[in-house]
Amino acid sequence: MQAFGSYDYIIVGGGSAGCVLANRLSADPDVSVLLLEAGGKDDWIWIHIPVGYLYCIGNPRTDWCYHTQDEAGLGGRSILYARGRVLGGSSSINAMIYMRGQACDYDQWAELGGDPSWAWDAVLPVFKRSEDHWRGASEHHGSGGELRVEQQRLRWDILDRFADAAEQAGIPRTDDFNRGDNTGSGKFEVTQRRGLRWSASRAFLRPAMKRPNLQVVTGALSDRLCLDGARVTGVEFVRDGERHRATSRIETVLAAGSIGSPTILQRSGIGDPQRLSALGITTHHALPGVGRNLQDHLQLRSIYRISGIRSLNQLANNWWGQAMMGLEYAWRRGGPLSMAPSQLGVFTRSGPEQTRPNLEYHVQPLSLDKFGDPLHRFPAFTASVCNLRPSSRGEVHVASADPHDAPVIAPRYLSTEEDRRVAADALRLTRHIVSQPALAPYRPEEYLPGPQYRSDDELADAAGAIGTTIFHPVGTCRMGRADDGSVVDTRLRVHGLHGLRIADASIMPTITSGNTNAPTMMIAERAGAMIREDRRLGRTGGPSASI
Repeated sequence: MQAFGSYDYIIVGGGSAGCVLANRLSADPDVSVLLLEAGGKDDWIWIHIPVGYLYCIGNPRTDWCYHTQDEAGLGGRSILYARGRVLGGSSSINAMIYMRGQACDYDQWAELGGDPSWAWDAVLPVFKRSEDHWRGASEHHGSGGELRVEQQRLRWDILDRFADAAEQAGIPRTDDFNRGDNTGSGKFEVTQRRGLRWSASRAFLRPAMKRPNLQVVTGALSDRLCLDGARVTGVEFVRDGERHRATSRIETVLAAGSIGSPTILQRSGIGDPQRLSALGITTHHALPGVGRNLQDHLQLRSIYRISGIRSLNQLANNWWGQAMMGLEYAWRRGGPLSMAPSQLGVFTRSGPEQTRPNLEYHVQPLSLDKFGDPLHRFPAFTASVCNLRPSSRGEVHVASADPHDAPVIAPRYLSTEEDRRVAADALRLTRHIVSQPALAPYRPEEYLPGPQYRSDDELADAAGAIGTTIFHPVGTCRMGRADDGSVVDTRLRVHGLHGLRIADASIMPTITSGNTNAPTMMIAERAGAMIREDRRLGRTGGPSASI
């Protein structure tokens, strides 16, 4: 074991949350900050060209390449569970969609934790603080922040016709999904700057790396936390085959995500004693909620063949189209190489019993059998729909005490009757939208899942056959009261421990109604403010209120 040094703050994880934290904590010149990232530097060109997600997801250079257990709700399939393994984390490989969710998501967090500082009206200024919105400052958006949010730099006629069809089906248009009510159809806004991906690393970390009080270490696989009784005093990590120990004088902050943060806790002996004992891990602090409450958005990808209108399939499958795409991007940083995986979004209800939108569509001018496969050679579009508030709950836990072993990930998709019903209703709604007059001239034919599925049970089974993650895992170290099975309090301090916080998507008690990257950065923004406030007030170490 080699001593790596002593720092005021150690941040574990250089992803979306970790980059924000590194920027905010190192803004105090009289503190020292160490950021540990298991992956490498974000210096590969395909990280920054937006369409490069095709090369980053499923690539061990930038992705942990996790897989789930065989999922009963998915017909016994195991699916890819991509998580960023590079500076910027999943913001370096994701869909770049800027989406806060609905106001009631945060009001529910505030109610569950008994803390109004998590309500929508309280977190909206936090979102705005780091935002640089293309429209400029307004009641709902910020200007001049680190995170650039722009319109996409291309359009597709087929997506405009789908929006027309949605309107004919009773779904109104919207020009902004981020005002607290995202009902309607509209174009997704993206975290890009002039046609380049604007990851958390580019937005927050790179500007801070010139500060002498911030040290960033890549290739550092965090194994476990160091404990002195009930106080966390640092981190043990492996780098280049050697084991190191870094010491934190004030706090350690886990920002390793909904998979990384709970598994680091578990290897440290913090979690469910029975499960830890079965793996030969000594329990240092019993906290059964660690790794539980996993929530994710399951996307159901309906594919429709079309004719008489262009899709990306035609362009991508011939050399002339590929050359034109390359030239368009080189000339004006626009066109298909600048596109996020989805351009058109639709938020609506699966049925009249729903009081607010519970479905999100990601509509794409392309189709393929599964991620990583080539695009189909026939023209088509994909209308991917997900249940925004699933009732199914899964879990994440370590398979062994070895940090190199992949964790066990069990989302338990479609494990409740409610989720199966919503899935069937969602596929029916997709068919209803596609049957509208706006799309009739293009003769859409259902390719996937197929028109043979009709009844509730058949459609729910079809959902299991085609469903896959949209990469939004949250909740595995959930925030709440000390007596409700949660892991952290509303100031993100781990219950029963000193000197340890968690600041990433794992603390979400319930999943937000939309893409989860922007809420994750908001959580980190709040955590940074809390940590700096506690230091100013002499509350160093951040003892949990439950002690």
